[in-house]
Amino acid sequence: MPELVPSAEPDLVRHVTASTGLAHTTAVRVIADVLAYFDETVEEFVRRRHQEMKLRRLKNAEIWSALSAEMAARRFGAPELTERQLRRIVYG
Repeated sequence: MPELVPSAEPDLVRHVTASTGLAHTTAVRVIADVLAYFDETVEEFVRRRHQEMKLRRLKNAEIWSALSAEMAARRFGAPELTERQLRRIVYG
C-alpha cells in the first residue's frame, strides 16, 4: 500500500501512532491532511475563505476584516495585506 506521507517522515508517523493510539494507516491519512492544510498558499486561502464567507452571506466589508484577522493567525506567516490587495486576489 503506498504511503501518503513522504518516506522521509516515518518518525512522524511513529510519533502520531504512539501518541494517539491511531492505526498506522489512519495516522498516515491524518498527517497527509494536516500537511495539505498547511500547504495552502496565501492566495488559495484568501479565495477559499472569501467563498466560504460569501456563502454565509457576509458582506465584503466584514469578510476583509475577518480575512485579515485570520491571516495574522495562520501558520503560513502571510504578510499583512490591505483590503485592496485582498480584493485583487479574489477578483483579479
